[in-house]
Amino acid sequence: MRSDGAPGPLLRLAVVMAAVATGAVVAGAALELGRAHWGAALVALPLLVCALVAAILAYPRLVRPAAAALVLMLAAIATGGLVAWTDDATWSIVVHVAAAGASLAASLVTLAVSFRGEPLPLGPWRDYVTLTKPRIMSLLLLTGAAGMFVGAGGWPGGVELATMLLGLALACGGASALNHMMDRDIDRLMGERTAARPVASGRVPAPRALEFGLVLSALSFALLATTVNVLTAILALVGNLFYVVVYTGYLKRSTDQNIVIGGAAGAVPPLVGYAAATGSLALPALCLFLVVFLWTPPHFWALALMIKEHYLAANVPMLPGTRGDRETTRQILLYSLGLVAFTLLVGIWLGPFYTVAAALLGAYFILLAWRLRRDGTRRDAVVLFHYSLAYLALLFVAAAVDPVVM
Repeated sequence: MRSDGAPGPLLRLAVVMAAVATGAVVAGAALELGRAHWGAALVALPLLVCALVAAILAYPRLVRPAAAALVLMLAAIATGGLVAWTDDATWSIVVHVAAAGASLAASLVTLAVSFRGEPLPLGPWRDYVTLTKPRIMSLLLLTGAAGMFVGAGGWPGGVELATMLLGLALACGGASALNHMMDRDIDRLMGERTAARPVASGRVPAPRALEFGLVLSALSFALLATTVNVLTAILALVGNLFYVVVYTGYLKRSTDQNIVIGGAAGAVPPLVGYAAATGSLALPALCLFLVVFLWTPPHFWALALMIKEHYLAANVPMLPGTRGDRETTRQILLYSLGLVAFTLLVGIWLGPFYTVAAALLGAYFILLAWRLRRDGTRRDAVVLFHYSLAYLALLFVAAAVDPVVM
């Protein structure tokens, strides 16, 4: 994917923002601004990482200045941390300011070098919306919001909720864009629907999708770390990396248990919401995480039964193709039973309103899974797949409502 072309305006904007934040680090150290000073570092750092990763993967001429900017920023952060631990902090402050200033200079060099080469086409703006997978994102945001309600024990506050959701949306959108970029070869083989996706079809060049995904991910960390708390930012980043690196980069192409292990990525948003409300993690957060984790296999295996031929054509090892439909329906039923049993068990922590909803919603989930196991028709798989989406949404709405009404 390496390109001789010039980076796009979004990556350049990220470098500019990194330079401005780095300048704020220098000014903050000189003026002893304290918290605002470290906030600027939390903005600069992810943007510099973003620029370096884009350089390594797509723009070789940017590697040296981008690497220098990041290393120098890390040195500035390290020496800044020493200030509080030494009796005579003068030398630490000098080195800290010098490293931050050098990082600023390297960032400006990176920006200048980014204008070299012929620019690649950007593609239609609507395709960038598609890259974020809005329908999938909406469910992830709902589970994240529910986690925040549970953590807050009720209404978490409008501004706080909106900030968390924006940061989580940036993380989810960034991960989805990187997934589009990495799966473009598979998408071309899985039928007309996926072949028409922005990167697979060529409407959005792969380096542009890479930039878009990286910048959204960096902005997510910067926003959450500076306006919510660092734990929330780290959790969103971990979910992003697990989905992109572990699931998309390795599991999806190597094992039919891909979605079982990879489901951990989609289960992170409730942790993000809970941490945003409390600044920590506790047992209720783990319960919500495990609900999504257990829900993921029957949901995606129902989809795999629906489009088994597409996965086979792309050589993606999904359970129906590797072990057959009967084994897949058996696994779906077993996971469904375990899922519903677990959702009822955690009602101890999530409340009576949630528990009643879990019982009613879960009974129908098991019925649909049993019908699929008995008959094994594509229609049964379609019904279970679509109901599973409504099931998870309603279950998490119930979890969010419980502390408000009970």
